[in-house]
Amino acid sequence: MISKKLQLSVLLCLFLLQGVHAQKMIGNETPEQKEKRMEWWTQDRFGMFIHWGLYAQPARHEWVKSYEGLSNEQYQKYFDEFNPDHFEPKKWAKQAKAAGMKYAVLTTKHHEGFCLFDSKFTDYKATNTGAKRDLVKEYVDAFRAEGIKVGFYYSLLDWHHPDYTMDENHPLTKKDKSDAAYARLNKGRDMAKYRQYMRNQITELLTKYGKIDILWLDFSFPKPNGRGKGKDDWASVELLKMIRKLQPGIIVDNRLDLDEYKDGADFVTPEQVGTAELAKYKGKTWETCQTFSGSWGYYRDENTWKTHKQLLDLLITSVSNGGNLILNVGPTARGEFDHRATSALDSLSQWMHANDKSIYNCTYAPDSYRVPQNTKLTYNPKTKRLYVHLYEYPADGKLILPGYNNKIKYAQFLNDSSELIYKPSGGDDLVVSLPVKKPGFTIPVVELVLQ
Repeated sequence: MISKKLQLSVLLCLFLLQGVHAQKMIGNETPEQKEKRMEWWTQDRFGMFIHWGLYAQPARHEWVKSYEGLSNEQYQKYFDEFNPDHFEPKKWAKQAKAAGMKYAVLTTKHHEGFCLFDSKFTDYKATNTGAKRDLVKEYVDAFRAEGIKVGFYYSLLDWHHPDYTMDENHPLTKKDKSDAAYARLNKGRDMAKYRQYMRNQITELLTKYGKIDILWLDFSFPKPNGRGKGKDDWASVELLKMIRKLQPGIIVDNRLDLDEYKDGADFVTPEQVGTAELAKYKGKTWETCQTFSGSWGYYRDENTWKTHKQLLDLLITSVSNGGNLILNVGPTARGEFDHRATSALDSLSQWMHANDKSIYNCTYAPDSYRVPQNTKLTYNPKTKRLYVHLYEYPADGKLILPGYNNKIKYAQFLNDSSELIYKPSGGDDLVVSLPVKKPGFTIPVVELVLQ
């Protein structure tokens, strides 16, 4: 046992440490200022990710260079042959808008190091390929014209740059991960020079294209003995300060390894997780990034494509837990969306056209509203409307709303605003009478106007 005096001293130290931790900040933005800056993003809820680069040509995963341990020389053929003759970003933007996506994020540079933009700090860029132009600029112009917010993805990793040092993901370490191999491969490499290169390129991206709404930096993987990379390798604190100075209103993801700072990121990014896992992010500011299939880049022979219902479930479950969904498309090497992606977007377009009010400006329902069986709820706190997503259409035509008696004043299908009759079923429950024939949507939505 320890003395009471010592106990009080320990508690005081813990309190002070907690205070220091809570106050650790990079900038001086208040919670209210952050909420205002993030407001459009938390209301829009649905975005498009676009992973596109040289890896679209081998068409067997965006990490193909790493997975297959390819050298720069072996990978060069993809640069030499890159010529996206069907690249029409205006078409991409129209497809995104039709699907209900309010913002977009394009890979300006992925881990392979190839730049879709005209950077003056490298020759490894689209303007030196058959494309012969700045593809990022065309993307920006096209998506802005459709009223879609514009975001950039930039890889912190770079498997092409001569100064980027070895780690467990680098293609050249695939065959030999010994200390001797690392030392040999790192000879002549200087991470400080790469950090400056990275800062220069991010500066270009944030100064040449007007207002940029989102910056997705990817990714940190701190590990001992040079096997990973984290905040010190990227000089993350100074990098984030620079980003905020160049684009004060920008929203930045959480992959700079700055968790110890209260303002080290704007949102968390659960990647490729199942819908059941999303509940644990409720109450946080978050966005789940997901693919139509199992790959981010175009993968010709990948066949685990999600169904329309699975995609809807991701979107609805994200919003019902107070988060966003950014859904990825991997264009082909010719610069167009694969027919499977186009089909998926078209199906989302039909559902969103009729039911988007249950997504935009919505979040999780108040705890006082229990979730009816085989449904998921979203809620618009401004209009005070509750949305019941029918995952299974009741065979008997009766939707039981548990404990909803005296809580609602009108019910209708969201897709056509057609009235639904309801009445008490005994106790505090209500029963809503649904038509025998299910509306023509995989997941119909009932809109409840609350008291």
